[in-house]
Amino acid sequence: MKKLKVTMLALAAVAFGSFAFKGIDGGTITGKVTPADAATEALAITGTDTLKSPVNDGAFSFQNAKSGTYTVIVGAKGPFKPATVTAVKVEDGKATDLGEIKLTN
Repeated sequence: MKKLKVTMLALAAVAFGSFAFKGIDGGTITGKVTPADAATEALAITGTDTLKSPVNDGAFSFQNAKSGTYTVIVGAKGPFKPATVTAVKVEDGKATDLGEIKLTN
C-alpha cells in the first residue's frame, strides 16, 4: 500500500511539473463585425505570415498568434467594403480585442 501511495505521488508530481513549465503559445486577436452577415472572413498579416479566421455571427478570433504587430483585414460581401485595422499589437499570453469593426458601403 505504501508503494502505491509513493507511486501515485510521483505520478502527480510529474504531471503537475509538465503543466507548470508548458510554454506560452502566443496571443489572441478577437473582434466583432457589424453588420454581422456582411463579413466573409478575417485575415491577420504580419511579415510573411497570414492567419485566417471565419466570421461567425459577426465574431472572429485568431488563436496562438505570434507576438508582433499585425494588420487585420475583414473581407466583406457587396455592397460593403473590406475593413482594415493596422498596428494591432500581440503579446504572448495576452488577448487583443479590436472591439467593433463597422463595414461601410
